[in-house]
Amino acid sequence: MKLYGYYRSSTSYRLRIALELKGIAYEYVPVNLLTSEQKGEAFTSRNPFGSVPMLEADGRDRAQSMAQLEWLDEAHPHRPLLPADIEDRYTARELAYAIATETHAVNNLPVLKYLKDPLGHSQEEIDIWYRHWLARTFAPLEARLAQLGTGDFLFERPGFFEVVLLPQVYNARRFDFDFSDKPHIERIERACLDLPEFQRAHPDNQIDAP
Repeated sequence: MKLYGYYRSSTSYRLRIALELKGIAYEYVPVNLLTSEQKGEAFTSRNPFGSVPMLEADGRDRAQSMAQLEWLDEAHPHRPLLPADIEDRYTARELAYAIATETHAVNNLPVLKYLKDPLGHSQEEIDIWYRHWLARTFAPLEARLAQLGTGDFLFERPGFFEVVLLPQVYNARRFDFDFSDKPHIERIERACLDLPEFQRAHPDNQIDAP
């Protein structure tokens, strides 16, 4: 199995965490987003979306991180990311998809580049944009975690939700987002970062990190 990604890409980070949690061996192949390597013909001939991560597995090049996560859980059911109970699975998906669709979709690199050029926004304005959309999702997310009475993880061990949460928190901290009023999110972040699987998947520990 090969994972094509970029060390600081939150979607690539999702897949690295998932593969580590499931104990699946994989080869990591860096793709340089800063030079738009993912938009070159060699890459788009395999992945027309021109995005990372791309997961080469079982004779197929697979795109789109949320679909990849669901496929991993179905194709490799050991150490499941999603819980057995249908209502718990719904809860994990509710929270994870809130991040993936309401925050990441408007704050990913192509959007930020478009805000700068051709729309001409300054970096300060782009940072304000970024933190605005983080707040729009992290506030209700924190409220839902409080309603659920969560501990160190959403359920007994990290899974689908934490796989999506941790990369977004990592990016939020890069943009100086204030988590002081979000103790549930911070507690889950700390508990995850204490685990070797999350440490191995961390952007700072990738071969393409500066």
